[in-house]
Amino acid sequence: MRLLKAQKILKSEAVFTGTSPFPSPGFVAIREDKIIGCGPVSEMESYLDASTTVHDMENRLVMAGFHDFHLHFFLGAMFESFCQLTFGLTEDDTAKIAADYAIEHPDDEWVLGFGWHHVRWPGRKLPSRHSLDRFLPHRPAILLNEEAHSAWLNTAALQKLGIDRHTPEPPFGRIEKDESGEPTGFLYETAVKYVTRAFQFDECLKSKLMENMLKKTASFGITSVSDMLPLPGYTLGDPAFYRSFEERGKLTTRIHFLDVLDGNLERSVSYKETYQSDRLRFSGLKQFLDGVPLTYTGFLLEPYADMPLERGGTIFTFEQYKKWIEEADRAGFRVRLHACGDAAVRMGLDLFEHAAVTNGVRDSRHTIEHIEVCHPGDFHRFHELGVIASIQPEHMTSGSMDTHAYVDRLGSERSQYTWPIGSLQKHVAPLAFGTDFPIVDLNPMLGVYRAVTRMHEDGSPQGGWNPVQKISLGDALKHYTKSSAYGNFRENELGTIEAGKKADLVVLDRNLFEVEPEEILEAEAVLTVMDGEIVYSG
Repeated sequence: MRLLKAQKILKSEAVFTGTSPFPSPGFVAIREDKIIGCGPVSEMESYLDASTTVHDMENRLVMAGFHDFHLHFFLGAMFESFCQLTFGLTEDDTAKIAADYAIEHPDDEWVLGFGWHHVRWPGRKLPSRHSLDRFLPHRPAILLNEEAHSAWLNTAALQKLGIDRHTPEPPFGRIEKDESGEPTGFLYETAVKYVTRAFQFDECLKSKLMENMLKKTASFGITSVSDMLPLPGYTLGDPAFYRSFEERGKLTTRIHFLDVLDGNLERSVSYKETYQSDRLRFSGLKQFLDGVPLTYTGFLLEPYADMPLERGGTIFTFEQYKKWIEEADRAGFRVRLHACGDAAVRMGLDLFEHAAVTNGVRDSRHTIEHIEVCHPGDFHRFHELGVIASIQPEHMTSGSMDTHAYVDRLGSERSQYTWPIGSLQKHVAPLAFGTDFPIVDLNPMLGVYRAVTRMHEDGSPQGGWNPVQKISLGDALKHYTKSSAYGNFRENELGTIEAGKKADLVVLDRNLFEVEPEEILEAEAVLTVMDGEIVYSG
């Protein structure tokens, strides 16, 4: 049989195939959109002809493209393109940043900002419309917080949206009120849906946002993502719009998107039938069980340590979730559940177990998202039920290091089981990593560093937060590639460097296996290949 010749070959002293724990010297041969061969350099010659381009990457790490298993693609595009509030040090400081942005963008109908978080401010007090009104008295401003579970509005925005003392609160949502019953300008959880009118952009702006986002993913070596369209009370992202990019050959990141789990399986069936291409694929249903522990909306088995009368709760009743999941599972859909608190995680496992008992066991790959804290008695159930633990290691920085709020929320005993990656891996749970961008940074290196060290950038806390939960570098990279591909039912096409798989690759500027852990933070992509084409060269 005549051996196919490669159009491109990546050669390196460090090729991490994802099928072994460490990299080794070798090559990857690419023809069209496929890997046609890989192995030791001694075997490379047979793939060469006069037209082959050889990229000698020296000792740079060559690996499968990163597969971010949990992000919000279009929300991230918005975060990138409007007012950045992450570094506002106080309520007034953050309001002033928004006001300065408004001056620089006089023609924008809405002043949109993203990324603030009151837990970083002195006193950790929730903001109100009054501080925004001092700096932005006339133009409507909507500022989503870092987790996109809350919104901060000025009076002009409240009036334009028609939010007043009589506006009904949706289930698991709250319109914060002052002593006289008037809205303070702060919206919790599903009440954020009231601001989405401001997110309707014209096609030109949407295209610009999308192009910027695709450039960003490529620059980080991310070749595939899971786009979690459903957010608390609303959905953001448009598969038909994504398809327009695919049809023009401009979709340089594979998007696996989810629909909301709400009992409307007819809509989901339509998505499933319509979107099944290599680059754009419907991949299941998503719903929220709880909120997040930082705002006491995460559902806990025992009360919050710093609020003994509060355990959080769920958006819908157990019976409602049971009905929806049972029906979706019977129809062959995969379900992914947001569950941050240990009671929510247990509920999610119970729901998936019920579906398996009722409908029969199948290769469903149901998934629990976040798992910010988990009772140790539930670790073994992930493997037993075949439920994927979808974790975003970078979230540790917002709440679980020893100087942060999760110790206050959970107490010292329970906080040992925050982001329990090592324990889940020890119990053979299927794991998959992502970022939850734009809630945290898109850079995969941050999550890899966090999973390997459990430290902040400055090396604190000494030895790492709950060091028993650390995992190896090889495992961290696999959970960002091979495991995520499995999570999206694409392990036969993506996630490792093997002949016959899609040529989705990234080359990093150094061999991560030969540097000190803190250098992981400095690593950058120098080449990203998707479907055999170079989509980024740094």
